[in-house]
Amino acid sequence: MIQLYNVSKVYDNGVKAISDLTLHIKKGEFVFLVGPSGAGKSTLIKLLFREELPTRGQVMFNSKNVARMKAREIPHMRRKIGMIFQDFRLLPQKTAAENVAFALQITGASNKEIRRLVPQVLEQVGLKDKGKLLPSQLSGGEQQRVCIARAIVNNPLVIIADEPTGNLDPDTSWEIMKLLQDINRRGTTILMATHASDIVDAMKKRVVELSRGCLVRDEESGVYRSEL
Repeated sequence: MIQLYNVSKVYDNGVKAISDLTLHIKKGEFVFLVGPSGAGKSTLIKLLFREELPTRGQVMFNSKNVARMKAREIPHMRRKIGMIFQDFRLLPQKTAAENVAFALQITGASNKEIRRLVPQVLEQVGLKDKGKLLPSQLSGGEQQRVCIARAIVNNPLVIIADEPTGNLDPDTSWEIMKLLQDINRRGTTILMATHASDIVDAMKKRVVELSRGCLVRDEESGVYRSEL
């Protein structure tokens, strides 16, 4: 599904964000990406979404070299990746349903498809009766559920979640994690960058740890901090 081969990323200011990283993520896996601030997590996500290009090495997604994609291929690739952010990034002037619908509109979905799919995914994330509300009328947890609905409405192959529980209280965080687990059980690959050690320790999923741009640990059924 995702393969990185000897990937390095050096920014124009000389900062080496990723150093000789080789990483494979299989279809259907749930992987936690951990490490201190500045470890390279955000850069790795940007490489996968093709917001950045590697300085060296290959980034492969669904058997295609991301760096070599033509401009017209990039939107099609991105439709197969659902993004969830810590700060939600909802359109404040649009309702919950309209925010989800917008993700379909930009991919060229028909009005008929939008009317069919939006209620389905809102119900899936537990917001069946909240579609007409603006983000400002929703709690933080409800806003994140809208983000998840927006991420899954195009039936992506992969969901990349960047600190999705970072702005949520513990109880709400676990509700979001249960929702992500359910999505993963249906076959969607999930890569989640997080500092939430309690969640990582409890869920016992694969843990990939970065430090100063290097892969320092890749552990099945791992914990947030290595005992080494």
